[in-house]
Amino acid sequence: MKAPLEGIRIVDMTSVVVGPLCTQTLADYGADVIKIEAPPGGDIARTLAGRGVTPLMSGKFVHLNRNKRSLALDLKKPGGKEALQRLLKISDVLVWNVRPPAMVRLGLSYADVKAVNPRIVYVGMFGFGQDGRYRDKPAYDSIIQGSAGVAALNHMAAGEPRYLPMVMADRSVGLIATQLILLALLHRERSGEGSAIEIPMFENMAKYVLEEHMYLKTFEPPLGPVGDPRLIDPNAKPLKTKDSWVCLTANTNAQAFAVFEAIGRPELKDDPRFNSVAARFKNVRDYFAIRAEGLLTKTTAEWIEIFDRLDVPAMPYHTLDSLMQDPHLAEIGFFESRSHPTEGQICNMRLPNKTTFSERGQWQGAPKLGQHSVEVLQEAGLNEGEIAALVGNGALIDGRLGK
Repeated sequence: MKAPLEGIRIVDMTSVVVGPLCTQTLADYGADVIKIEAPPGGDIARTLAGRGVTPLMSGKFVHLNRNKRSLALDLKKPGGKEALQRLLKISDVLVWNVRPPAMVRLGLSYADVKAVNPRIVYVGMFGFGQDGRYRDKPAYDSIIQGSAGVAALNHMAAGEPRYLPMVMADRSVGLIATQLILLALLHRERSGEGSAIEIPMFENMAKYVLEEHMYLKTFEPPLGPVGDPRLIDPNAKPLKTKDSWVCLTANTNAQAFAVFEAIGRPELKDDPRFNSVAARFKNVRDYFAIRAEGLLTKTTAEWIEIFDRLDVPAMPYHTLDSLMQDPHLAEIGFFESRSHPTEGQICNMRLPNKTTFSERGQWQGAPKLGQHSVEVLQEAGLNEGEIAALVGNGALIDGRLGK
């Protein structure tokens, strides 16, 4: 069975996380993703995220760039932009994540690319929308987390502004980009028209945060302050047990009353502070404090057995190392050992979702820099002489394995 995106060619001018996560998702389901990387070092994530078995192959890069082909092409050297235009002519999507003026300077604005291929889906991911004062500012994930309120949530909950220690803004916006690309391809299928899409990180993350935490300022005039108290309470965290921690959420009456029974406080079911969802919300600080105190009396394993029996949502707290040893993940075969042509055996994560349609048939390890430069440009119609000229003037890296 064909994967749903088989036959779709995507020119990927992105780096680090936000764009590569987006295009990896599309590649996993059959798209031919051609990763454009500027010589000499390519995507900065090849080195920014640590070392690999061989140079320029960090673990993060390996996880975010499987099933792609690498074309190492310098667009500022003679023939580079023209070679890219030849490729764009036979492609379906162009994705990029630099500031928009840089694309204009390269001669790759939407108008420029549309003139080469009117059916192209042209997708830009960048820090800030182009109609406001921040439009020219550079951005990374931490900049967006801090400016869009994510770090402030940690400040409210723990007394200190902190970034979430993973690139959450990049990953969230990358998945939004994936959705919009699929919508644009559906639109083209129905209308025959290409389209341009702008995906600003700041605005998307502001929406993401405020949908949860605009809270009582949703209403005009405001009914109270911002910040969902269930989520910013100091006890909205894994709860200490006799030997470790447990992750517990009990929202419904059945769940909350079961917790009260389990911790030996059945009388709280009739306490007007806790006898309904609305009452517990109003008194969330007291509710969370009582749970936290109650869980100190047993081990994590004992609590998990009790809560499983009572059908209360609970899981043991995992470190990163223990997560990789989780028995459920082992039972579903989540981790698999794959043979990479240059990195040897790697720990790969299988796609988490099951579908009745097919994912990509042939798994490919993340590419070495310029590994597919020659074959991609041949497909775009460049002959041996043209390709040799690009290699000769430093515009192209021929990184074929075993060459």
